[in-house]
Amino acid sequence: VQLVESGGGLVQPGGSLILSCAASGFPFSSYDMSWYRHAPGKERELVATTTSAEGRTNYADSVKGRFTISRDNARNTVYLQMNSLNTEDTAVYYCKAAHISKLSGFAYSYWGQGTQVTVSA
Repeated sequence: VQLVESGGGLVQPGGSLILSCAASGFPFSSYDMSWYRHAPGKERELVATTTSAEGRTNYADSVKGRFTISRDNARNTVYLQMNSLNTEDTAVYYCKAAHISKLSGFAYSYWGQGTQVTVSA
């Protein structure tokens, strides 16, 4: 199983970035995919989720209207479009895959290694 994030970097306040998370080794379309972030001195925060079945999306209040999560099941990739970035968005961003088996009830989850996003003038 692999989740490989990319697209992070340094951006000025007000700028945009697109993060990508390429998945392999598990049935991607059956998994809910999420982006989390972890900033120094802060708790890890769930940023956005897209569900496996209907592709519903949910966002943290702190990013609503600025970030958009999307998935391409044909490419086994989840994206996070980030607009109007500010310094509070500086963090390491991680993607997570999660699934609960209807047969066994077992919960599966996988994490990527993270990609740094720094918003600074």
